[in-house]
Amino acid sequence: MPELKQVIEDLGTTFQAFKAENDARLKEIEAKGHADPLLAEKVEKINAEITSIAAMKKQLEAIETVVARGEFPGGNRSSKEVEAKNHAFSALMRGREQNISNVDIRAAASTLSDPDGGFTVPEEVDSMIDRIALSVSAMRRLCTVRSISTDTYKKLVGMGGATSGWVAEKGTRAETSTPTLAEIAINTKEIYAMPAATQTLLDDSSVNIGAWLADEVGVIFNEKESEAFITGDGVASPKGIAAYTMVANANYAWGKVGFITSGHATLLNSTDRLIDLQHSLKPVYRNGSAFLTNDNTVAIIRKLKDSDNNYLWKPGLVEGAPNTLFGKPVEVDDNIADVAANTFAMFYGNFKRAYMIVDRIGIRVLRDPYTAKGSVLFYTTKRVGGGIVHYEAIKALKIAA
Repeated sequence: MPELKQVIEDLGTTFQAFKAENDARLKEIEAKGHADPLLAEKVEKINAEITSIAAMKKQLEAIETVVARGEFPGGNRSSKEVEAKNHAFSALMRGREQNISNVDIRAAASTLSDPDGGFTVPEEVDSMIDRIALSVSAMRRLCTVRSISTDTYKKLVGMGGATSGWVAEKGTRAETSTPTLAEIAINTKEIYAMPAATQTLLDDSSVNIGAWLADEVGVIFNEKESEAFITGDGVASPKGIAAYTMVANANYAWGKVGFITSGHATLLNSTDRLIDLQHSLKPVYRNGSAFLTNDNTVAIIRKLKDSDNNYLWKPGLVEGAPNTLFGKPVEVDDNIADVAANTFAMFYGNFKRAYMIVDRIGIRVLRDPYTAKGSVLFYTTKRVGGGIVHYEAIKALKIAA
């Protein structure tokens, strides 16, 4: 795997090449009304390469963060107790339960246990699964995440309505209006994965069973979660940001998401609507705000310029620096719709304030050595919820018909 420094250098070099070739393409269009197909193909190839390099940079930054914190198997968090629990968990996974006396890996009687052999994973494995999701999921990076011990998270949110006034020293002080509160309730839903391992693999004592399980289910959980946080219906899964009722921003009301229309069915033939989208969010929410869209839309935005012929999209050429648009981070989630008539192809907001993800503490595993002879299935479940908690803090861009 390349070093982060080299990847950042490659990103800068490739972006410069992209600008040069795209400028040449634009000049041909201006002079001839069209660009050479080979030149246009070259621009798209470099554009795709930038996307790939930017994704590699984000992955390497996530890995370096984990290593710096010692949050990896064998890191500085190990202790005799942790090692004992991990050893016991590995014994359970291998089917050697006689080796786990007096170790509290098996779940107590509760909704997290199973009479047929369910058991909870050690905290270290739980954290490994969470870190895999965090390194990949844009929504988990952007939004507020809470761990809860019940199946529902409730929060009171102020909807405004409070009034005040000026008064002289001896003047009459009339009663003022009180603020209105709304209760937000986020229910957890169950997500599952069922990786399989051969008995031979499990019998091999050199295999780190906890790390294997984390790798297997971490990516699967992340893929399903990421999809739900964008498009989930809120019934069997968390409710995604694109599943809420959308209204023109001029008609915004609590419980709905305001949108700006692009004015053109091919996204934007100018940058005006992107500016409108950014300014549709109240100034109080713009500090800490970000754009969220998919890779295909980023490839379109990367070609846009301002009136001074400067490219609007800028790569993050320092470790930890995000790619930006109008100075705000651009995060990518391919569950967001592509540019097409009547789709919501971009969201902009302060996601920390707008959307909350809740994790029910505890991941459960049910070991099944019977269904697939010669292999063992590990039915792994987790309780996750998500939903908008502050509707003013997020806006959408709707592509016109």
